[in-house]
Amino acid sequence: MQAVKTAKRTEKEYYVDYSMIFIVLFLLTFGLIMLYSTSSYEAALDYSDSAYYFKRQLAFTVFGLFVMALVSRIPTRIYKRFAVPIYFISGIVVMLVETPLGKEVNGARRWLIIGGLSIQPAEIAKLGMIIALATLIDRLNRKIATPRGFWTVMLVPLPIALAVLKCTDNLSSAIIIMGIAFVMLFVSTPGYRRFVIIVSGILGFAAIVVFVVAKAGYNSELNYRFVRILAWLDPEAYVNGKGYQTLQALYAIGSGGVFGKGLGESMQKLGFIPEAQNDMIFSIICEELGLFGSIAVLFMFVLLLWRMIIVANNAPDMYSALLVIGIIGHIALQVILNVAVVTNTIPNTGITLPFISYGGSATLFLLTEIGIVFNVARTIEI
Repeated sequence: MQAVKTAKRTEKEYYVDYSMIFIVLFLLTFGLIMLYSTSSYEAALDYSDSAYYFKRQLAFTVFGLFVMALVSRIPTRIYKRFAVPIYFISGIVVMLVETPLGKEVNGARRWLIIGGLSIQPAEIAKLGMIIALATLIDRLNRKIATPRGFWTVMLVPLPIALAVLKCTDNLSSAIIIMGIAFVMLFVSTPGYRRFVIIVSGILGFAAIVVFVVAKAGYNSELNYRFVRILAWLDPEAYVNGKGYQTLQALYAIGSGGVFGKGLGESMQKLGFIPEAQNDMIFSIICEELGLFGSIAVLFMFVLLLWRMIIVANNAPDMYSALLVIGIIGHIALQVILNVAVVTNTIPNTGITLPFISYGGSATLFLLTEIGIVFNVARTIEI
C-alpha cells in the first residue's frame, strides 16, 4: 500500500498551456472571419462564389490543426538528428521553383504544385532554418561567443536566403530568414556590441540606398524595388503605380476611426485594395473594427509571444529553447513587418499577417511551428 502511494507521489506532471491553445484558436477563427469579410466581394466576381477563399483557407486550417496535434507528439530530438538533411532539402525545394513544378501567380513565380496542392517553398525554408540553426548553436555551445562561431551561424542561412531571393524573387522571405538567425544569435550570445554594430551598419546602408534612390528620382529602367522606395517616400506621386495600394490601405485605416465601420462594412475591399485578403488584410481590420479592434488583435499576438517566451525559459534543454526562440522570431518579425508595411512605415515588401492573411501553406507551416512549441511545453515538468 505504501509503495502505491509513493508511486503516485513520484508520478510526473507535464505542463499544458491552455491559454496558448486558446490564443491560437482565437487568431485562426478571427482570421477566417476577417478573410471571408475581406475576400467575399472579389471572390464573387472572380469565381462566382463569395466563400471561395474562405473554403480553401478553412481546409488548410483544419489540416494544419491536425498536423499541429501530430507534431506536438513528435520528440524534438528527431529534428536534431536530421538537421543537416533538412537544411539541404530546404534549399533544394526552393530551387525547384525554377523547374516545371514551379507556378507563377500574379507575375511572381513563388509556388510549387505538388499533388495538386500549391505550396510556397519559402515557408519550408523558414522552418528548416529554425531547426538547422537550433542544432548548430546547440552543438557550438560556448564556442558561439567566439568570432568564428558567431559568423558561422550568421553565414549558414545566407545560401538559403540568397536562393529564396534568386529563385522566387521574394526579398521579404529572405529578410525574415536572416532575421530569424539574428534573433536566435542575439538570445544565445552574450554581449551586445556586435549586434549594435550589425544593426547600425544595416540601417546606415539602408539610409544610403534611400538617399541615392530619392536623389536619382524615377526612370523607366529603375528596378521595381527602388520604385517601391520612391512610392514609400511619396505615395501620392505614384498613385497610378506602386503607391496606389499603400494609399488605399491608409484611406482604410483612417476611415475606420476608433471603433470602425462595423464587420463587413469596409468600402476599400470593394476592388480599391488589390488582393486585400493577402498582405493588406490588416488595413481592412482597421477600417471595419477601428483602432480598438486592431490594437486588440496586436495584443493577442503579444500574448502569444509572451506564452512562447515562458515555454522557452522553462524548456528542459538549450536545443528545445532555441527551437521556440526561432519560432518566436519568425512570428514576431512577420507581424511587425506586415503592420509596418500597411501603415507605410517601411516600403511595401509583400509580407502576410500570420494566421489571418490568406495563404494555405503559410498557415500550415505556422501551425507546424506551433506544434513544435506545444511539444516543448509538454516536456516541462511541474
